[in-house]
Amino acid sequence: MELTGANLLRAIAVLAVVYSHISFYLIDDLGDGWWLIDGVYAVFVEGLGLNQHLSFVGVAIFMMLTGAVITRSAIRHSPGRFLLDRIGRLLPAFWVAIAAAILLVRAGVNGMFSGQPGVSNGEAALSFVLGGFFLKPEVAVLGVAWTLVVQMLFYLYCVAMRPVLRTRPVAVPLVGAAVCALVLLYNLYAPHPYTVPMLSKVAATLPAVFLGQLMYLWWARLSNWRWIIVGVLAQIEVIRLATEVRVYWAGDRYLWTITAVTVLVVALGRWRGSPTRWAVIRWTATRSYAIYLVHTLILYRVYENAVGPLGRTGAVVVFLVVTALVSEVLYRWVEVPAARWLTGRTRRPDSSAEQADDPVATRDRA
Repeated sequence: MELTGANLLRAIAVLAVVYSHISFYLIDDLGDGWWLIDGVYAVFVEGLGLNQHLSFVGVAIFMMLTGAVITRSAIRHSPGRFLLDRIGRLLPAFWVAIAAAILLVRAGVNGMFSGQPGVSNGEAALSFVLGGFFLKPEVAVLGVAWTLVVQMLFYLYCVAMRPVLRTRPVAVPLVGAAVCALVLLYNLYAPHPYTVPMLSKVAATLPAVFLGQLMYLWWARLSNWRWIIVGVLAQIEVIRLATEVRVYWAGDRYLWTITAVTVLVVALGRWRGSPTRWAVIRWTATRSYAIYLVHTLILYRVYENAVGPLGRTGAVVVFLVVTALVSEVLYRWVEVPAARWLTGRTRRPDSSAEQADDPVATRDRA
């Protein structure tokens, strides 16, 4: 089972995320506007009923792709191999981005993505292992990194449930939905000192990952359609619960937004149309993780300094160019070399069958 449309979906996802932060910044922070935001609002928010600023659209696409791709990898690979591949793919670039975020805060160039005026040494150290998101109040030097908490917990969940994933795979998203619902209810009813707010955010986001997992189980014919429907309904109920207890941060359109994203991923996931092979789509998709990590570190100061002489559109263009250049550096000098270094030193010589699922090798052959 091959996700031939994955690159197109990754490109759409990262563009939606970047747009979302531009829109939040211009509308909510600056009280300003822009012609592109007006057009997107008319078509996608007012017309199609999606979240304001297209909030969660890009994240939901990424999460569904994670559910589909990671489920396949978790079934095929040993737990050790699976986790090493994930570490090599995600952590080095993340650590560089976190280090840059801390330096920018301490240099007074950027502010925090949470309410603090700065970051202590202990909080900085915790940020390298995503620990700042679990503090109360939350400490975030790189706000977008919260999605890595969701991904890491999903990886660990897949490893823990691997025997079930290989024998009764549909039970994995069903159990996951039940655990998410329990987490939401716990944080709703437990006394405040004992709650973990970040886990509610994780529990509200994991249904998108499990929907991607269910897509893979359906495409790979690892479960019949009746159980797939049961699994989808379970995720819908978790999303409804998260909406009712106000875990989501951008309104109450999340169920509809996630439904629309699900339709998009199903429609494009195995599509083989010519746009999936365009060079610009491939470039954007392969650099999507780097773009995701660095774009909010660049947006605010670049826009602030460019908008005067160049206007809004010119400032956004400069921001996009700088983000593309920085992302290229992070991808070529950190993300790819680190993944190759780690896999080259840990992969057995006879593991050629696993090479097909290696994220770097597969990406470079595409």
